[in-house]
Amino acid sequence: MEKDLTELQTLIDAHFESRKKEEEELLNLTDRIEKRRSERAEQMKIRTERERERHNKLAEEKARKEEEEARKKADDDAKKKKILTSLNFSGYKTQNKGGTKSQTEREKKRKILSDRRKELHVDHLKEDKLREKADELWKWVHQLEAEKFELQYKYMKQKYEVTVLRNRVSDHQKISKGGRSKRGLRK
Repeated sequence: MEKDLTELQTLIDAHFESRKKEEEELLNLTDRIEKRRSERAEQMKIRTERERERHNKLAEEKARKEEEEARKKADDDAKKKKILTSLNFSGYKTQNKGGTKSQTEREKKRKILSDRRKELHVDHLKEDKLREKADELWKWVHQLEAEKFELQYKYMKQKYEVTVLRNRVSDHQKISKGGRSKRGLRK
């Protein structure tokens, strides 16, 4: 009986030891869970703050780009007005001897092209800014191609209309000449 009692006492002690260890592990686990929750809450707070900063930065960048594009458009409009006012539409009277008109036309074209061409300052830009710059340039080229296509279409349409009108005029002249001669013969 004494042997059973000591064996029972050792089992009870072992049980209480294991239970004590499990309670410690449970406390450690709950502490780790709470610590992880607080770390996660801090990370979420930091993440939302960064997201807000990024959103604000993007909004500022967008506003700056829109302002810059409006300024560029105003500058381009001013340049176009200046060029249009400086062009001389007086025709052959301004042409000097020796074909200098073609030379002045070339100079005008060079001046317009030099005004249109923009300097690229990309040495200091990082990859994401370079991508944005490339996208901006692609959009600009796309716009120019669209304008070119529209102008070519307009040119072809006008050329067709001029041809049709010339044909009508020549047909009208043929009819009117034929009518006069017949009237003259009858009298």
